[in-house]
Parts: sequence; C-alpha cells; structure tokens
Amino acid sequence: MSPSLLSFHQVRFGYNQKDSPVLDGLDLSLKEGRLTAILGPNGAGKTTLLYLALGWLKSWAGVINFFGKPIDSFSRRALGQQIALIPQSEHIPFEYTVLEYVLLGRAPYLPPLGLPSHMDEELAYNVLEKVGIDHLYDHSVLSISGGERQLVLVARALAQEPRLLLLDEPTSHLDLSNKYRLVQILKGLQESGTTILMTTHEPDLALAVSDEAVLMEKGSVLIFGPTEKVATDEYLSRIYRVPVKIIPVDGKKQVAWM
Repeated sequence: MSPSLLSFHQVRFGYNQKDSPVLDGLDLSLKEGRLTAILGPNGAGKTTLLYLALGWLKSWAGVINFFGKPIDSFSRRALGQQIALIPQSEHIPFEYTVLEYVLLGRAPYLPPLGLPSHMDEELAYNVLEKVGIDHLYDHSVLSISGGERQLVLVARALAQEPRLLLLDEPTSHLDLSNKYRLVQILKGLQESGTTILMTTHEPDLALAVSDEAVLMEKGSVLIFGPTEKVATDEYLSRIYRVPVKIIPVDGKKQVAWM
C-alpha cells in the first residue's frame, strides 16, 4: 500500500508557548489525487494546518510527512516544486504586471539569480488563459480588482505545477461568475491528478467539489471522511454552533441555516 501524500500524526502547535496550542493532537492522512475540504469555525486551526503542510511553521510535537518523509527533510526549493499555496490575500509591495507576478511561481525551478525563460513565460501566459484573465497580462497587479487579484494568485500557484495545491478560503473575494470558474479549474486539476486541500467557510462549496471533508473543532479533527457522510446537519451544526439543515435541490445538496 502506497504511503499517504501528506500526513499529520499527533501534531501539536501554537504561536506562543504561554498560550494554549492552536492545534493539539491533530491526526490526518491525505491520499494522492483527492480533493479535500477543511471546514471549521474561525480559530479552529485551518490556516495553521496549511502553513505546517508548507513547512512554513514547525510543530511543537508530532510528525508531518510528505510522501512518507518528514516535511522538514525537504529543501525550500524542493517543496516549492511540489506544493503551492493560494492564500486568502497577499500584500504586494511592488508594481508587478500580472504576467510578471505569475512568473514568480516559476522561481523554484530557476537557478540563483536566473531569469524566466521563454518557455516559463509561455507557461505563465497559458495559465492566465486557463483562469480567464489573460487580457490583463500587462496590467499592474495593484490596479486590478480584488477578485481579479485573487485569480492572479491562483494563476501564480498553478505556474508552480504543484502535485499538492493548498487553498485558504479561495472564494472569499470572488463574485459568482469567478467562483464558478474556480470550481471548474479545481475539478480539472483533480482530474489531471493534482491533490487539493482547501479551507472554506462554505459547506455548499465543500459539498459541490470535494471528495472528502475534514471537520475541525478546537484544534483537532472532529471527523474526517467522504464529504456526504461527514458534512451532515448534526456535525455542521456542532462545529458552527448554529442550526444547519442539508436540503436536496435538483439532485444536489444545499446548506441552509437560520
């Protein structure tokens, strides 16, 4: 049996030793090629989990493995060629063009002080076409809308050609049209073999696109399994502390709350 692509075993982490840990006794194992959604209230540790998966944070205790090897045994360059993150937002200090910013995703493949090749530029432009913003390639990233900027972050991550794609609340700045576009992109990536792990506050999104769901509560996993089995009235009501009802609509499941 092949090892998990990404696994957490009894992981404990906090940002301050004097405070309670953000994650405590976290156990989770992800197989390659799955799209997994992480659901939970603010403060449950969802974003922290992604940062630990990237190797940006070091756990206090426990083991995090990537393809069966400790995550800290990989170089930053090696991880950059395997794992990409689409954050909720990002401070952009310089006036890059959209194409220049997407080309930053090629950095893990370049030698020190190396410049992107023509092939890198072609790949970046193709990714912009894929996310539907190729017409903005020569615009300043600082001059475009928040939703367009979010799609630029998507494009930059795809330019890394990752095997594992992490997304932190990816639809938070998107209108309905661009949210639909992102869902189609995620489905296409999964079909091509990319493993996807995303946090979201939208149970509807999880029900629509994910194979598996992780429900987090107070820094640990409450339940993990096939989305339709774990994203239920009972469990969603428990983690969000409001009454939640799953309603079938035209053969699909929608989430209602009062």
